[in-house]
Amino acid sequence: MGYIKEPKGVDFIINSNPLTDKDRNDISNLIADYKKKSKQLMGKKSIKTGRKNVAA
Repeated sequence: MGYIKEPKGVDFIINSNPLTDKDRNDISNLIADYKKKSKQLMGKKSIKTGRKNVAA
């Protein structure tokens, strides 16, 4: 694997601001809600047997 040069005029260094406690809590709550909703959806899947309705 070789060395990859940065193109002229492009900087790949990202300086982001640190998260505040409020931001961390908001993100944690969003993730918890997402996981809770995905578990609820997983439980509601119907099971198909592959049988066709046949009049007896």
